[in-house]
Amino acid sequence: MEEKIQESRTVDVIIPVYKPGKTLRRLLKCLGEQSYPVRRIIVMNTDKSYWKEEDYTWVPNLEVHHVTKAEFDHGKTRNQGAGYSEADIMVFMTDDAVPADRNLIGALVKGFDQTGSQGEMVVMAYGRQLPNQDCAMAEKYTRSFNYPEESRVKTNADLTELGIKTFFASNVCCAYDREAFLEAGGFINRTIFNEDMIYAGNAIRQRGQAVAYAADARVYHSHNYGCIAQFKRNFDLAVSQADHPEVFKGIRSESEGIRLVKKTCAWLVEQKKPWLVPGVIVKSGFKYMGYLMGKRYKKLPDWLILTCTMNPMYWKTENK
Repeated sequence: MEEKIQESRTVDVIIPVYKPGKTLRRLLKCLGEQSYPVRRIIVMNTDKSYWKEEDYTWVPNLEVHHVTKAEFDHGKTRNQGAGYSEADIMVFMTDDAVPADRNLIGALVKGFDQTGSQGEMVVMAYGRQLPNQDCAMAEKYTRSFNYPEESRVKTNADLTELGIKTFFASNVCCAYDREAFLEAGGFINRTIFNEDMIYAGNAIRQRGQAVAYAADARVYHSHNYGCIAQFKRNFDLAVSQADHPEVFKGIRSESEGIRLVKKTCAWLVEQKKPWLVPGVIVKSGFKYMGYLMGKRYKKLPDWLILTCTMNPMYWKTENK
């Protein structure tokens, strides 16, 4: 049965890259060892000067395209990568994610064998993110909160229970049905961040489709962001939500954030590390402040926006 599935659907992996290093080489090596074959690996590299051709001659199915830093956009650059693919399924990954085993691609593909409770077609399947070895304690819990052990298919019927988590998905490791992707027009061409959740939200709310969470598709990926980085990341997240009311209107995300803080603090106490709780509360305050300011970014002066954002180039090239 597995061989028939492998023959029936081809897979390309698309990876936006900036300042490639050892982690990208590990990622490429692991993709070459997958039990489910990857047809092509399409790299969208930002800034040609950082790409050293001789470092990747050992990757037989690699295809590299370059964009400038000013040209890069979270949605547009991924759409360009998709334009080079002719596979049935496109897997988008980031250059700092590494497959946990040889089953990553196969587990993502299996996500498309499912349907929603009312027969909704699965158009995207995202994987589970595991913490890296150097991951901070609180962030380890965040990973298990956002990426649980149980797989799930999410549809419009889950909005009452899950709220904004219905649309949660991540292009750190996410597969897309290419035909459905093209019919939907791909990602938003101009977005500061969150192109994956915007696509998922439109798929569920506007097109009556489904999103699969494939818990068996596992990658190692985590960040130890400080307070300022969390502030800036949540500012950009809120900007993307403010710009797309067709997806996020009427769906509050603050309650989900509060639930995460409470559960993280309780978990740290269980782990007998209560001294880490104040740090979680402080960092959560920075997240919330960033989110509130991002929601109201249209009322802020340009200089303040550039101070708050994690992506200043987006604003500098914005067509006003």
